[in-house]
Amino acid sequence: MKEQELITITDEEGVESTFVILFTYENEKRGTNYVFFYDEENDEEVMYARYYEDGTLEYVEDEDEIAEVEEVFATFEAELEEEN
Repeated sequence: MKEQELITITDEEGVESTFVILFTYENEKRGTNYVFFYDEENDEEVMYARYYEDGTLEYVEDEDEIAEVEEVFATFEAELEEEN
């Protein structure tokens, strides 16, 4: 079994939460990186954010970018279903 990679996120109030990284994705054309992650206690809800090399995260708000990220996730899910 593959060891899980974790990400710790600190919210505006300073509360830290740890999530499991599902996978990362790079859009070379845009020069941006994305991380897909979920709470181990609620693996039905996958979240995503743009990430930077300095460790900061930024939630995606641009509609075109959201559509692209959702398409990437749909492809990931389809490939996962094919494997099973």
